[in-house]
Amino acid sequence: MKTIIHVNQHVIKRNSKLGENNPPLTVKTYNSNTYAHTVEIQGPARVVYSPNKPLSCGARVWIETTAPVILGGNHE
Repeated sequence: MKTIIHVNQHVIKRNSKLGENNPPLTVKTYNSNTYAHTVEIQGPARVVYSPNKPLSCGARVWIETTAPVILGGNHE
């Protein structure tokens, strides 16, 4: 199963502005979105930069992997 991981810059800005600590990493699979503070990729991965064809969420840079991932400090 392919997993896509990206950093949500809007969460980082909101955390900074409001003094919050919401998880800025979005981990997407075909059936879920999970948010985390840390992500450990346990195998091969690739970093993609696609400015002309961003993800549906607007991300232009992300990490793709089919390896297992371990999430830390996450909530759904």
